[in-house]
Amino acid sequence: MNSQTEMMELVSQVCKLMFSYMNSMSLKCAVELGIPDIIHNHGKPMTFSSLVEALSIPPERTNHFNRLLRFLIHSRFFTMKKLDENEEGIDLTPLSSLVIKGNPHTMSSLVLAMVNPVLITPMDFLGPWFQGKSGESTAFEIAHGVQFWNFTEQNPKFGKVFDDAMANISLSQITAIVNEGKEVFQNLKSLVDVGGGNGAVAHVICESFPDLKCFVLDLPNVVANVPKIHDNIDFIGGDMFESIPHADAILLKHTLHNWNDDDSIKILKKCREAIPTKGGKVIIVEVVVQHEKSLERPPSDVEFYMDLMMMTTFASKERTEEEWKKLLVESGFSDYKITYLMGHGSIIEAFP
Repeated sequence: MNSQTEMMELVSQVCKLMFSYMNSMSLKCAVELGIPDIIHNHGKPMTFSSLVEALSIPPERTNHFNRLLRFLIHSRFFTMKKLDENEEGIDLTPLSSLVIKGNPHTMSSLVLAMVNPVLITPMDFLGPWFQGKSGESTAFEIAHGVQFWNFTEQNPKFGKVFDDAMANISLSQITAIVNEGKEVFQNLKSLVDVGGGNGAVAHVICESFPDLKCFVLDLPNVVANVPKIHDNIDFIGGDMFESIPHADAILLKHTLHNWNDDDSIKILKKCREAIPTKGGKVIIVEVVVQHEKSLERPPSDVEFYMDLMMMTTFASKERTEEEWKKLLVESGFSDYKITYLMGHGSIIEAFP
C-alpha cells in the first residue's frame, strides 16, 4: 500500500468521525416524522409516492426527502423490497422496527431524548470546561446556565421527554433481566425500586414474581398522583439521600452513573442500612466499562458514548469493575457479583 492510498484512507476515517452526527440526526428525523410507524401501519412496503403522500411532503421537497431515505437505506435502517415486477417499496428492518411507537419495547422516546439539542449542545462546550475557564461544574451548566435536574424542573416539556426515555430503557432492561437472570429476584420477599417513577419496572417484576412485595421510592411530586397499578406495589415519596425503606433487596437502575463517587457512596450506604445483613442485597443495573484487552467481553462503543454523556451532563461517569469494587467496599459491602447482560448492560449484586 503506497503512502498516498494510506493518506486517503486516513482522510476517509476522519470524515466518517466528523460527519457521524448525520447518522443520529437522520435517525431522529425519521422518528419525529413517524416514518417507521407509517410503514408498519400500512402493513407492507410502501412506494415512495405513497410515503410522500402519507407525510404530506410538499412537491418542492420530495427530491430532498428521497435523499434522506437513500441515506437511511444505505444505513440499513430501511430496506427496499419488490412489490411486483415493476415496482419497489420501502420496508422496515429489525433496526427501524425498534422505534415503532406501538412496540412495548420501543426506543423512540430514547432517540428523541438522547438526540435532543438539550443534551447535544453541552458537547460543544467540552473544551472550555476542560480548561476550567468558567466556574460551572459541568459542560451542561455552561451551555444552559443551570444544572441538569434544575433544567428539567424549569423545562417540564423536556423533563417529560427525558422521563419517558428513562422509563423506556429501564423497562427494556428489566424485561431482559427477568428473562436472562431470574435468579437475581428469586427467594426475595420484598424489594424497593429506588427512583422507580410510575412503577412500570416494579410491575414487570411483580408479574414475574407474584409473591414479591415491591415498594417504589421516588420524590414526593413524582409519586403523588400515581394510580394503584398492582396489589403488590406501594408508592413511597422520599429522598434516597435521606432514607430508604427496609426490604430484602434494593434496586438501583441507571442511578449511580448520574452521581460522583462521594454522592454514590452516600446512596449506597443508605441502601446498606435498609437491607438485612443476612440474605440482603443491593441490585445495581448499570454499565460496567470493559478494558480494551478484556477477554470476558470487549468494550462496546455504547459504553464510551454513555460515559462521555455522564461526564458532560453530570461530571460523573460509567465505571469499570475496579471502580465499582472500590465504591462498594467504601460503602460497607463485603462482596459482589457481576452478571453481564446481552448488549452493554450489567447486573451488579452487592452483598453486606
